[in-house]
Amino acid sequence: METITVWKFDTPYGADDALAKLEKLKRELLIELHDAAIVSWEPGRKKPKIRQMNWSPTAGALGGSFFGLLLGLIFFVPVLGIAIGAAGGALFGHLKTAGIGNEFITEVRDKVTPGTSALFAVTSEAVFDKVMAEFSDTNAELVRTNLTDEQEAKLREAFGED
Repeated sequence: METITVWKFDTPYGADDALAKLEKLKRELLIELHDAAIVSWEPGRKKPKIRQMNWSPTAGALGGSFFGLLLGLIFFVPVLGIAIGAAGGALFGHLKTAGIGNEFITEVRDKVTPGTSALFAVTSEAVFDKVMAEFSDTNAELVRTNLTDEQEAKLREAFGED
């Protein structure tokens, strides 16, 4: 099963550092990184800068356009995003299947603000202990994930979150 996680960092470049760590873990075969995107929001800017990695045309089970759709809904057309999410539709069924609905979109939009950054990652096959050790010094905040409640609690505990 692919896991979607969104990590928030208190600087505009924290997500870049975290992606470098994920790429290292991928090379060490400690996690399978299917796709990722970084949102960097400089203070004083109206909108964030978004970079999609697009390593493969399919980007796992979610498809290559997943982050474009999701990040567009969150940061560039928020009112439309909520209306579309409520209306449903085949394209947005992908998001709902991955555990992403209006609550997810709203929470990310509220937390990723000017002066912060976020790493959106689609992963699988993680060696949990090794991944947690690599990220222990990042001061990252787990904003959202589609992990089970038990998995999410362990992840939050590892990062010292309540």
